[in-house]
Amino acid sequence: MSHILSAVAWPYANGPRHIGHVAGFGVPSDVFSRYMRMAGHDVLMVSGTDEHGTPILVKADEEGISPSELADKNNRFIVEDLVALGLSYDLFTRTTTGNHYDVVRRMFWQVRENGYMIEEETRSAISPSTGRTLPDRYIEGTCPLCGADGARGDQCDSCGKQLDPTDLINPVSKITGETPNFVETTHYFLDLPALAEALSKWLDEREASGTWRPNVIKFSQNLLGDIKPRAMTRDIDWGIPVPGWEDQPNKRLYVWFDAVVGYLSASIEWARRTGDPNRWREWWNNPEALSYYFMGKDNIVFHSQIWPAELLGYDGRGSKGGQPKELGTLNLPTEVVSSEFLTMEGKKFATSRGIVIYVRDMLERYQADALRYFISAAGPETQDSDFTWSEFVRRTNDELVAGWGNLVNRTASMIAKRFAEIPEPLAEAEDIDIQLLEAINEGFDTVGDHIASHHQKAALGEAMRLVGMANKYVNDTQPFKLKAEDELPRLSRILFTLAQAVTDLNLMLSPFLPFSANEVDKIFGGSGTIAPMPRIEEVEDLGPLGDVLGEDGQVSSVSVVDAPSHRYPIITGDYTNAPTWKRHNIVPGTPVSRPKPVFTKLDPSVVDEELQRYANIH
Repeated sequence: MSHILSAVAWPYANGPRHIGHVAGFGVPSDVFSRYMRMAGHDVLMVSGTDEHGTPILVKADEEGISPSELADKNNRFIVEDLVALGLSYDLFTRTTTGNHYDVVRRMFWQVRENGYMIEEETRSAISPSTGRTLPDRYIEGTCPLCGADGARGDQCDSCGKQLDPTDLINPVSKITGETPNFVETTHYFLDLPALAEALSKWLDEREASGTWRPNVIKFSQNLLGDIKPRAMTRDIDWGIPVPGWEDQPNKRLYVWFDAVVGYLSASIEWARRTGDPNRWREWWNNPEALSYYFMGKDNIVFHSQIWPAELLGYDGRGSKGGQPKELGTLNLPTEVVSSEFLTMEGKKFATSRGIVIYVRDMLERYQADALRYFISAAGPETQDSDFTWSEFVRRTNDELVAGWGNLVNRTASMIAKRFAEIPEPLAEAEDIDIQLLEAINEGFDTVGDHIASHHQKAALGEAMRLVGMANKYVNDTQPFKLKAEDELPRLSRILFTLAQAVTDLNLMLSPFLPFSANEVDKIFGGSGTIAPMPRIEEVEDLGPLGDVLGEDGQVSSVSVVDAPSHRYPIITGDYTNAPTWKRHNIVPGTPVSRPKPVFTKLDPSVVDEELQRYANIH
C-alpha cells in the first residue's frame, strides 16, 4: 500500500466553473482517486477555491459587493457543483482561511530565510482607471520573441516562453483595454536561477521515470531555458499579507505563491479536522509517498516550475543551501498530470463571449454520469478535444444506453422474471461461459493499470469492450429462448454468468460512473454504496496553526495576522468502504429486482435545442 496524494487544481472563485474546467482537473482526478482507493492505497484528495487576486476585485466591483462576499458566493456555488458531479474530495476548502494564511506565511518566511526570496526594484503594471495592479495574465500584447499576437504578460502560448508585462509590444489590459501605466515598486522575487539546477535534476529524473506525458515533460524542461526570478508579491489590498511587510497593507503575496501552497495547507487542514493534526506528514514528509497533480495545460508552469521551486527553496535544496523548518522536508510532485483543452462546438470556451456550458446548467438537464462518461471517453487527455452536442447525444445513446445500460437491463429483467434472485447454476459451465468470465476477470488488471498510468481513455475503452463481449454472449447464448423445463439448468448457468459479469463490470466502471454504479448495485441486491459519494459540511474556520506543530514547530518571527474567520462549506466524505478492485463472487439467492433504465436516452432534438440555446445567448 502506498500513500497517494491527489492534488487537484484549485478552481478560481470569480465565477462558476464550466465543463472545460472539470474536464481538466475534476473528472480525471476523481477516476484516479477512486481507483487507487479500491486498489488498496491510502489516498488523500485535496483542493479548494482560489480566492485572491485582481480578477476577484474586478468581478466584485462589477457586482457591487465586497471581494469576500463574492468569494463566499462562488465558493459555495463551486462546492455544490463539484459534489453534484460526484468528485470524492477528502477535503475541498478555500484559500481565505486562517489555516491557509498561516501555512503560506510560514512557507514564504523559510524560503526567504534560505535565501531564495530576493528584494528587487521592478516596474509594475497599474490600471490607469482603477489604480490597481494588473495581474500578468490580464495584460496582452505582441510577443517580442516570436511576434505572435495575444501573448500574455506571463507567457506566450505560441512559443511557450515566459514573459514579463514590460516585455510585451503594445501591451493592453484585458479588463479595460487601456494601456497600463508602469511604475517603480519593490517586490520579493523567487530566485528561480538559484533553484534551476535542482529543478533540472528533478525534471530529468521525472523524464527518466517514463511516466510523465511527453507534452508535459518537454514543455516543463523547455521552461528552464528561459528561467529568471519571478515576482511573488503584488501591489494589491486583497490577499495574504507579506511576512515582514505587515505595515504595508497594499503589499500582498501573489497568487503564484499563495494558491499552490494550498495543496499543503489543505492537507494540514484535513489532518486537523480528523483529530490527528500531524497525519498530513504521511503524504508530505514520507519519501515513499507519491503525489499526482491534476490540471489543464495552462497551469503546467505553476506545477512543474513555480511550486517545485518553492518546495526546493523551503527544503534548502538550491544553490544557496538552507534547511526546512517545522513543516519538514517536503515532497516534490511525482507527476504533473496535465490535460489539454476542451473546446465547445469548435470554439475555445470564453465565458465573456457566451461560449460556455456551466457545470450546473449541464447537470440540471443531464445525468452526471453522462457528462463524466463523455469526458472520460472523449476528453482532452493528451490532445485538445471538442465537445459537441451531437457527439454527447451519440455517446450517451449508443454507448451508455445501448451498450452498458442494455446489458444491465436485460440481465436483471431475465433474472427477475425467471428466478427473482441470482440463480444457483445447475449446469456445468461451458467454454463460452468460462471464456467470458476469464476475459472480464483479466480486465481488472488491464483497466486498473491504464487508470494508474493516467490512460483513462484506454481504461474506459477496455471496460466498454468487455461490455460489448458480454452483450455478444447474450446474443450467442440466447437465454430468452430457453423456456422448457429441461432447459432450466442451462438457463441458470447463463444468467448466473451474466450476473457475475455485470457485477464485475459495474465495479470496473464505478470510478467513471459512480452514480449509476450504485444504482446497478441496488438492482442486483447490493446496498448501493459501492461508489462512496462526497458530502457538504458546514464548518468553522480553524484559524492559524498555533501549537498544532508542537513546541519545536514555532516560528516566532512569523506573526499571526488577521485572517478571515468564518463558517464555510467543505467537501469531504468517508470513502473507506469502497470495495476492493477485484472480482467479488456473487451469492446465489440474492434478490434481483425488475429494473428501471439506469441511463436516460436522449432525444435527437436535444442537439438542435442546445444549439438554439447557445445561439440565443448571442
